[in-house]
Amino acid sequence: VAKDLGLELPALRDRGVRLVSEGRTQYFALHGKTGHLVTAERIDREQLCESVQQCVLRCEVIVEGEM
Repeated sequence: VAKDLGLELPALRDRGVRLVSEGRTQYFALHGKTGHLVTAERIDREQLCESVQQCVLRCEVIVEGEM
């Protein structure tokens, strides 16, 4: 995420970059030392997408401050 946004790691913290998922459970997070997108919770496809052929989890990257 840091690389895709063109930011150095300290800038991620300074700009308050965070991830927001739909629903209560936050399945994704930013790794503090690498800036990589990582899973924050166990993802159980059968529970989330019982009868759906294509299972999609959406999340938003929010950057506070100007880019």
